[in-house]
Amino acid sequence: MVEESELNRAVAALTAGQPVVFPTDTVYGIGVAVGLAPSPQAIFVDKRRDANKAIPWLVGSSAALSRYGRDVSQLAFDMVSQFWPGPLTLIVKAGDNVPDAFRGPRGTIALRMPNDPVALELIDRVGFPIATSSANFQGEKPPQTLASVNGEFAAQVPVVLGDDIPRSGVSSTIVDCTSDHPQILRVGAITADDFKMLL
Repeated sequence: MVEESELNRAVAALTAGQPVVFPTDTVYGIGVAVGLAPSPQAIFVDKRRDANKAIPWLVGSSAALSRYGRDVSQLAFDMVSQFWPGPLTLIVKAGDNVPDAFRGPRGTIALRMPNDPVALELIDRVGFPIATSSANFQGEKPPQTLASVNGEFAAQVPVVLGDDIPRSGVSSTIVDCTSDHPQILRVGAITADDFKMLL
């Protein structure tokens, strides 16, 4: 159970544009609020990672697909209807209201609605998606529990939020939906067989 006071501290930090460590349904993540932080740069710095990849967004509802995506296919909406909330990340063309600093190199955005009450509560209270990567230094294993978040990593972040429940540790499946033929870029908790009814 996450303490209300800690949740409030996390919301305050995100609202101020600062990064926060928090649990998702897959692993613990580090994130900044899109629209409140100027860019995802703090995530790259804390992870000691080159800023050569876009950071996926965690969103609070399926409506985010229309709000932030452009020319989104019916198939993408069908996948969201079946697998959100859950471990499915969809890459779509970024809409006009996606800040340049948060777009992928091809003008795309990756969206996922996590099946985790803490993550969803944060997103709801902040009022913006949270650009999120796993809460670990590059090359290290993503943490499944609060206790396994590297102490040195946690010390860099204003707020580290968590509870006693281990997360799955299984990455989300990533599907590129920017063309007429969706491509599975990474197989995670959802397999190709799970998509058979849709693809």
